[in-house]
Amino acid sequence: MKNRATTPKRKTASRKEAAAEEKLLAEYERGELRSSVRGPEDLRRFQSAARRTFAKNRRLNIRLSSPVLEGLQARAAAEGLPYQTLIASVLHKFVTGRLIERPRAIGHSGGSSATGSSAATPSGA
Repeated sequence: MKNRATTPKRKTASRKEAAAEEKLLAEYERGELRSSVRGPEDLRRFQSAARRTFAKNRRLNIRLSSPVLEGLQARAAAEGLPYQTLIASVLHKFVTGRLIERPRAIGHSGGSSATGSSAATPSGA
């Protein structure tokens, strides 16, 4: 019997995050926040960087084993985002050098990666 993928639930903000958001909103409403954009050139540069960063202009088809896909889906659900977004994020962090390697625990019986390297976790997610 196949498992059906479920829609991942969004993570709820912690009390600390909610308090920080409320503080930020109050500062904004009082007019205390100022833009870091110093002029039209900064704005153009930031807009250009955002377009390059978020452009999705290529399609990729890949075959994964069921355990790997199910693990990705479970991890994405725990993070509160679609699994394809998680995959894209991990790949982006890998190519930009921001994927941090984490040593495996001694006696870990899990499978190894295709490269034989230690487990990796996305940084700054």
